[in-house]
Amino acid sequence: QLQLVESGGGLVQPGGSLRLSCAYSKITLDYYAIGWFRQAPGKEREGVSCISSSGGSTNYADSVKGRFTISRDNAKNTVYLQMNSLKPEDTAVYYCTAGRSYVATLLRGGDYWGQGTQVTVSS
Repeated sequence: QLQLVESGGGLVQPGGSLRLSCAYSKITLDYYAIGWFRQAPGKEREGVSCISSSGGSTNYADSVKGRFTISRDNAKNTVYLQMNSLKPEDTAVYYCTAGRSYVATLLRGGDYWGQGTQVTVSS
């Protein structure tokens, strides 16, 4: 059973940092693009970042460029989202998703989704 599990969320003050992890259970996800989406209360889900299967291509939403960094370690079956200079508007549930198409995963999410991890930025 393919599974994506997010971790690393929590409560952090504005300006702080968190690193989210997305661990995947199926080795063939090495060939999948992995994306991060988020959904704040009362808002639609939005794409945050995406990384290709090789790690050679990445994309970021304008709202997080220069603050967030996505990376992957296929040896550990894990994708990371390093979030720095966090703002209250980054508060949301963050989901990772996996898909065969990089573009589709970037724009709409992939075929597989995790359960999400809560990130709250507040003083």
